[in-house]
Amino acid sequence: MEEQLRRERDQTRAQIADLTAEFDGIVASVAAESPDDEHDPSGSTTGFERQRVAALLDHARRRLAELDDALARVDAGAFGICALCGAPIGLERLEARPTATTCINCASR
Repeated sequence: MEEQLRRERDQTRAQIADLTAEFDGIVASVAAESPDDEHDPSGSTTGFERQRVAALLDHARRRLAELDDALARVDAGAFGICALCGAPIGLERLEARPTATTCINCASR
């Protein structure tokens, strides 16, 4: 499971780098254009695209934090232990959601 977490963390870091470059490209292209989004037919599209990439970037950063937390639990010997009740988190749940911090019973509450 640790190797899977590390692989996914590396993929997420690469995704963040790609999205950051894409976002920076959008911002740079807007800076070179007229700031009048209201009358520019492509302005709303550019604004939408900037917001879309920003949302994807935010999601990827949150995912990276979850993965880092899961790896910290691995290092501390607490991975796979429910943070609420202390019971083991089922293998099926960890396979489906490796960053899970709660067992299925606590997550259902």
